[in-house]
Amino acid sequence: MDWFDCHLNPAEPEGATRKVPFTKELYIERADFMEDAPNKFFRLKPDGEVRLKYTYIIKCEEVVKDAEGNIIQLKCTYDPTTRPGNGEWRSVKGTIHWVSTKFAKEITLRNYDRLFTLADMSQVPEDKDYKDFLNPESLVVAEAYAEPALLEDASGIAVQFERTGYYVKDADSTPDNPIFNKTVSLKDSYKPE
Repeated sequence: MDWFDCHLNPAEPEGATRKVPFTKELYIERADFMEDAPNKFFRLKPDGEVRLKYTYIIKCEEVVKDAEGNIIQLKCTYDPTTRPGNGEWRSVKGTIHWVSTKFAKEITLRNYDRLFTLADMSQVPEDKDYKDFLNPESLVVAEAYAEPALLEDASGIAVQFERTGYYVKDADSTPDNPIFNKTVSLKDSYKPE
């Protein structure tokens, strides 16, 4: 097991840091792996290499599936010579985010979006009701895993979940049930009708 000093704010590389544990088993986002990846996919794929943010380069050696063919595990190797600050630098095109399974804590995410699917509600047709334009995804609740430093944060300041958005700890959050609310997305997925 290794501990890495990681930036609290990547835009301030000389600023404050947090301790992040690197262990034998890790979680990555499902979207960061593709078994039959196109050429321009720069995340993890079979026999492909990526850098785990702030740490080592890993290579996917084996894809493990359950009886139904669902991917349940990726067996990877890491190159210990690629630790940042080791004096030797090897570059790969992709960098992905991760969290140690041993130290991860399950959290609840409340992902908020626009209340209506119509961009301008003054344009509701006369034969329609405003309720016809309610966005069924205005609140999507999801489960995720967080690193220890996030759970210790009591600043009340929104935190960037990289490539996703900014989240703030909910007032209803407890140590046994951490809840984070999305305040801003990093990309706008709004598609008005």
